[in-house]
Amino acid sequence: MTKTVERVTESDTAPHTTVIEREGGGGGMGGVLIALVLLVAVAVGGYFLWSNSQNDALRTRAVADAAGSVGEAAGSVAGAANRAADNVAPPSMPAPAPAPSNQ
Repeated sequence: MTKTVERVTESDTAPHTTVIEREGGGGGMGGVLIALVLLVAVAVGGYFLWSNSQNDALRTRAVADAAGSVGEAAGSVAGAANRAADNVAPPSMPAPAPAPSNQ
């Protein structure tokens, strides 16, 4: 959409002078093009923020799963140690030392 302002001034006195002034607003496509570029920039920025957020969630889930696995493994080791300790015979008491002879 082009905005054009035109003003005509005529004089009937000698010398006869006609002045025509025109102002063009350029093309209306410039504003549409800028708006389109801004919209694409916002969409691309939003995509990168969303993608980064998804990657953080995946990393957090992976760390939590690994920590859970370590906890389960520690529980298994503790159970095995307890069962092994139950199967070990208690140490026997050493025989008392012989009494010293006074001979």
